[in-house]
Amino acid sequence: MTTLQSTRQEKDFLGVRNLDNTLYYGVQTLRAKENFHLSGRRIGEYAEFVKALALVKHAAANANHRIGLLDGAKHAAIANACAEVIDGALHDEFVVDMIQGGAGTSSNMNVNEVLANRALEHLGQEKGDYRHLHPNNDVNMSQSTNDAYPSAIRVGLLLAHLPLLESLSHLAATLASKAEQFDGILKMGRTQLQDAVPMTLGQEFRAMADTVSADLEQLRSLIPAALCAVNLGGTAIGTGINADPRYQAIAIEELAALSGFPIRSAANLIAATSDMGDFVLLSGLIKKTAMRLSKISNDLRLLSSGPRAGLGEINLPPRQPGSSIMPGKVNPVIPEAMNQVAYEIAGNDAALTLAAEAGQLQLNAMEPLIAYKLYDSIRLLDRAVRMLDRECIEGITANPDQCSALVQRSIGIVTALNPYIGYENATRIARLAQETGRTVVELVQSEQLISNELLAEILRPENMVAPRAVAKA
Repeated sequence: MTTLQSTRQEKDFLGVRNLDNTLYYGVQTLRAKENFHLSGRRIGEYAEFVKALALVKHAAANANHRIGLLDGAKHAAIANACAEVIDGALHDEFVVDMIQGGAGTSSNMNVNEVLANRALEHLGQEKGDYRHLHPNNDVNMSQSTNDAYPSAIRVGLLLAHLPLLESLSHLAATLASKAEQFDGILKMGRTQLQDAVPMTLGQEFRAMADTVSADLEQLRSLIPAALCAVNLGGTAIGTGINADPRYQAIAIEELAALSGFPIRSAANLIAATSDMGDFVLLSGLIKKTAMRLSKISNDLRLLSSGPRAGLGEINLPPRQPGSSIMPGKVNPVIPEAMNQVAYEIAGNDAALTLAAEAGQLQLNAMEPLIAYKLYDSIRLLDRAVRMLDRECIEGITANPDQCSALVQRSIGIVTALNPYIGYENATRIARLAQETGRTVVELVQSEQLISNELLAEILRPENMVAPRAVAKA
């Protein structure tokens, strides 16, 4: 039957509270909502996490039904409620702040209460009438926050990282395309911001592409290995108290089938309940990728600097006017934003690392912060990678004449002459070029240190950007 009342009463250990009867969450969620006004980010804003919470509850309900602990009507009602949440319904009912005390109990009860009240509707009962289906006794059957919540964190991260892999793959392909486009453009390589030896612009961009590809492959292989082992079935501390001996294996089997990931049981449920090492590893991989993309962004800013009074070897696509006072100034805003995302991710990693260390004995109460920082870092990095790819890399063009002019003026090409004129002569020529402003080529020709034919051969672009056998004069 459908209630006509605008409010309902729910009670817990601390007493009775009134709730708007349109709400699906219950009294324990209400208390958590009132207690935690911290990050300003609700768990409902992280769709993959909410979906994962419902997947865990669905798997648990299936397992409890299979072993005869949950009757058919309750199982069907809970399963239907879970399916709706997995499909995107009721996410606005997940209102608890991502940062919360209690090792995730508030999040676990949020999902228990939402699913229970939606399941009650499927049974034709009123919200809050937990005599017919209870958040703890039925939705949370055979579980504790301490196994359901971290298992959901892992499944949610498995879901959340897939768009990041896709965006990194596309970015690597875009950089590789630019590398091919710029292959024939000779330019100066630089070390410590000083002229080094020639290379091609294509080689520079290919190095960027391969760097992104290497991180992509590492993430692709290590994330499933780190996250697929869950402690579901361990209940409070990993001993499995209050769970049927048959439950754990069946719940894992169900979660794997529902999620589509190769979920398996952690080797030691007690260790898995308290240890956060896998999350530290994942955060470190994300930070490493972010730092590499930040370095690439720094390089793009340098290579496009000027454009007339700087290096000016490439042009970044102009995205917005760059100054409120200097007309015509266009800033490299996209790489700058990528830099700032990388710094944010580094901060997230630092906070997560401290939280992972802060666990005591059989549980880490700081798991909510760990979850928040990981989900935030993955989402931030995915958005930043897509921005960098679409708004910057795709539109980069080269300035071949500027690249060539800088090579010709550079003293760095004298390095290519070392095997032919000797280090002492090369050093002397370099010093003279620095002092007089004459080019290395002019000075070598004027002193007739080697023939013009050999000099031209040595300085052919293809001979300066790869290993070659030394042919003496």
